[in-house]
Amino acid sequence: MKLAPRMIQSMEILQLTTLGLLERIEAELNSNPVLEVEEPGDDAEVNAPEEGSEANEKDLVIDAENGKADDFERLSDFADHADGYLSRTEVAKRPAYEDEMDAKLAAMSNTADKGQSLHEYLTDQWRFVDAEEKTKAAGQMIIDYIDEKGYLKVRLEQLHNKDKNDFGMEHLEEALGLVQQLEPSGVGARDTKECLLIQMRQGSDDMSFEMELVSKYLDKLLENKLPEIAKKMGCAVERVNEAILKMRKLDMSPGLAVSKEQNHPIKADVIVEADERGGFRVYLADRSIPNLRINEYYAGIATDKKTDVKTRDFLKGNIRSARWLMDAIEQRKQTLLKVSIAVVEEQKKFFEKGTMHLKPLPMSQIADKIGVHVATVSRAVAGKYIQSPQGIMPLRDLFGGGMETDDGGAESFEAIRAKMQQIIDSEDKSKPLSDEAIRKKLEEMGVKDIARRTVAKYRKLMNIPTARFRKRF
Repeated sequence: MKLAPRMIQSMEILQLTTLGLLERIEAELNSNPVLEVEEPGDDAEVNAPEEGSEANEKDLVIDAENGKADDFERLSDFADHADGYLSRTEVAKRPAYEDEMDAKLAAMSNTADKGQSLHEYLTDQWRFVDAEEKTKAAGQMIIDYIDEKGYLKVRLEQLHNKDKNDFGMEHLEEALGLVQQLEPSGVGARDTKECLLIQMRQGSDDMSFEMELVSKYLDKLLENKLPEIAKKMGCAVERVNEAILKMRKLDMSPGLAVSKEQNHPIKADVIVEADERGGFRVYLADRSIPNLRINEYYAGIATDKKTDVKTRDFLKGNIRSARWLMDAIEQRKQTLLKVSIAVVEEQKKFFEKGTMHLKPLPMSQIADKIGVHVATVSRAVAGKYIQSPQGIMPLRDLFGGGMETDDGGAESFEAIRAKMQQIIDSEDKSKPLSDEAIRKKLEEMGVKDIARRTVAKYRKLMNIPTARFRKRF
């Protein structure tokens, strides 16, 4: 089967988020002259010339000597019509106040700066470092090989190449020491141990005990063997715990403090609010989506027989494209709203009580309920967010499988993970629960026939360490 262009466009529009749809509309408005935004208070009736009207059929001849009053009257009517159209378009484009900033200029002024990369940040500092030329050149090469986390992942011997550079190993070693004094603290380290030691040396507090702990026993520290460390250092476990608490302010990825990744903004596409009758009201958060319409003046020109064929074809093509876009947007609204209402009806207990009451919900069930294909439901929820009394979350998270419970019902995987989190949060940290113990507690809470390996898999997905590493001394 071949998909028609209109069908393809509808599927693309359906998958777009609200922000993505706004960008698509803006692009279409810039490329399609017949498409315009319907401003509040605009007069819907535009006196476009109609096909077959007298103004279109008669030739306009101006002859003052012969007193052609009809022709002068037709010219006056056309001027009135043109003035009305021009004034209407000016209102739509002109700012509300004469001193108001241009919309595009305002958008550019309010756009966040792209930020400075770690490489640029270090290079700017390195320019002011006082060192001989060979050391400066070696330092710049070191900076070129520092990764986004702030680590130097190549050995100095690899950077030493006499065929291309005239500095030696002594210059590289000196330059590395200077680079490690730059901000952020810890940058230029070759491993985690060196990164932590640099930060502790440059700190204002006395961290001599912590430096000995990291330099001698970092491996055992990562394995949570605190009693063994305390015995070898001749101190109490409490002293080691105090050192760990003090070291938590250190950054194991200092470079990310400068070159942070840009997070995409999240905007709710669907709003769910509790009503006074104990139910929920569902509506789309589409107030930012403008109402579109076809410019009736151009629509009139497109049907005017006096317009040349090339111009008419151009306008008709753009009118057809504009109508497709408007129809696709309307279809997107209706589909997304239907899917959201059906999901809220099925997951009512979740919206009332929280994640532990989320039940399994396959997309096919919603598709059958609203009478569409399951692929349509999948596209409708892709990248969309829902705002409810339970917070903002991806709409897709309300779908998923589950497991059977003791009472013959079913529980979603998200609800099971929420129960696991509750069990682990309430455990005795001096005697943390094993995966088998967590499995038994889940069975006591009604989760039927869950395997230990399933518990282990969920724990890893939730970034929860094993019992050995959760233990506190």
